[in-house]
Amino acid sequence: MNEKGDIKEKKKRVMGFQVIEDECIWMKAGIINFRLCDNAYDCYNCPFDKGMRKTMNLKPTIDKGKEKPGWVQYLQERYSGSSRPCRHTLTGRVNAPKICTMNYECYHCPYDQMLDEMDLEQAGASPNYKLVTGYKVAEGYYYHMGHSWARFEHGGRVKIGFDDFLVSLFGAAQKLELPPLGAAIKQNQVGLTFSRDENKASVLSPVTGTVLATNHKAQAHPEIINEDPYHSGWLFIMEPNFPKRDLKGLYFGDESHRWIEMETQKLTSMLGPEYEQLASTGGEAVHDLYGTLLAEHADLGWNNMVRTFLHTEGK
Repeated sequence: MNEKGDIKEKKKRVMGFQVIEDECIWMKAGIINFRLCDNAYDCYNCPFDKGMRKTMNLKPTIDKGKEKPGWVQYLQERYSGSSRPCRHTLTGRVNAPKICTMNYECYHCPYDQMLDEMDLEQAGASPNYKLVTGYKVAEGYYYHMGHSWARFEHGGRVKIGFDDFLVSLFGAAQKLELPPLGAAIKQNQVGLTFSRDENKASVLSPVTGTVLATNHKAQAHPEIINEDPYHSGWLFIMEPNFPKRDLKGLYFGDESHRWIEMETQKLTSMLGPEYEQLASTGGEAVHDLYGTLLAEHADLGWNNMVRTFLHTEGK
């Protein structure tokens, strides 16, 4: 990601949206003194869990086609029957004591699935956000250079959407083409497309993984994306293959603010004084720049903005 050269990078954790649950399950189980989860409780793809399994001399076993997390093997050996605490009680996801009846095979546990469904339905309230040069930047979200966002859910799943800069620049889409369920998508490759009038644009995926769900409501009513891009206007959910590796190509926190500032400067320099006058409306960015300004300027129009800010080719 060459655009990150001017923005100082630091080591990142995979930050989940639920902040109440942040202690590693190895710590909650009393095996280590202190460690915070840095992988959104995606234990199947956690290097620390694999290291602990090796340290504890736990031989790898296969679960759902993957190596079973080491904490599962350890807790299966440590607890049995009515004395087996649910992992969600251990990590603090639920406050009430609960006994595991599934031998820590959470993938077919109705209670575990219920919690996940509650997360999906609630998805929290609308996130807090900061206005950066007039554009909303949601807290706790990761941002891709092509103006899509990624938010890590419990268990490592990732929700994907468009950022406020994109929807403000191109306005309300008339048609949205989302990837099919089960589709394998790679980071920095086209993940979806949207169109308006006779114009079409492709958007790059912020992470690599498999599509698990799509937002049919947003697809049927694309205006939702413009009204609420960070909450009800989400686009699809993925199971990521390499979450920590993908973070290297994403912006987070203060660096996402600096990046939006740079993008705004780029936009302003392209559009010139006319845009500066439109933009000076009490700190709010001009919504629907395409409809307001770009459609009348062929030299600045749709295709040029797609290449410059989405890093794909417009049609």
